[in-house]
Amino acid sequence: MSHEAHETQEPETPHLDFAGTTPYEDYVKADVLTHLQHTLSDDPGEMVFLVTTQVMELWFTVVVHEWETAAHALREDRVPVAIDALKRSVRELEALNASWKPLGQLTPAQFNSYRSALGEGSGFQSAMYRRMEFLLGEKSASMLVPHRGAPRVHAELEKALHEPSLYDEVLRLLSRRGHAIPASVLHRDVSQRYEPSDAVEAAWTAVYSGDAGDEVARLGEALTDVGELVWRWRNDHLVATRRAMGSKAGTGGSAGVAWLEKRARKNVFPELWTARSHV
Repeated sequence: MSHEAHETQEPETPHLDFAGTTPYEDYVKADVLTHLQHTLSDDPGEMVFLVTTQVMELWFTVVVHEWETAAHALREDRVPVAIDALKRSVRELEALNASWKPLGQLTPAQFNSYRSALGEGSGFQSAMYRRMEFLLGEKSASMLVPHRGAPRVHAELEKALHEPSLYDEVLRLLSRRGHAIPASVLHRDVSQRYEPSDAVEAAWTAVYSGDAGDEVARLGEALTDVGELVWRWRNDHLVATRRAMGSKAGTGGSAGVAWLEKRARKNVFPELWTARSHV
């Protein structure tokens, strides 16, 4: 066959005949995913709200996986593996944060048209988001209470509550690398919310005053990237909520904007931010 004739041949037909469902469906479960949307109002905008919220839950799941991978790697002193997982999570957090865009332009009237369908539902009831917060050191036993009716979810959250957070594992690594992390930090009750420490701040100051290419310094920058995007997530949530419902009480009995404003003022990995003033 000539070269010209070969170029004009139609591409081969892909394999179309399968005994059961397609291999793509077997792996992705797309049919399951695309039939999980059951709107409760007649408003056409509810579908976007529901799908966007479900997409957020999937991103929470991926981010939890990355941070748990990083925490496990740090326990084994495999810092490059931890940094790689944190860097992946940065890209995933960027995608997660972009999820606010479809919701960020809601007017009060548009949101109110299907808000009643939420009933007492609220984002703070998300178990996977709670696991994200626990990994950041934002522990609270009271946040298990909403999940008492779901034994598997409750057990997973209770396990996460009593495990060291990602930041706990970072500080234990700093100690093993010769930094003076107090015993009160290293042996704290990890089921409690992490509180900032002057000694930890001094340790990060020392890290950032040294070689910028040092493995621990690179870990600190990866954590800072994560912390920045968590802060942006909280602020984008605040703005979207303020735009959609003003200062009214939130769904599920939360304080709405007032509660989100308080959250948005907090930094995760706090000493990574305050140490910069001393370098």
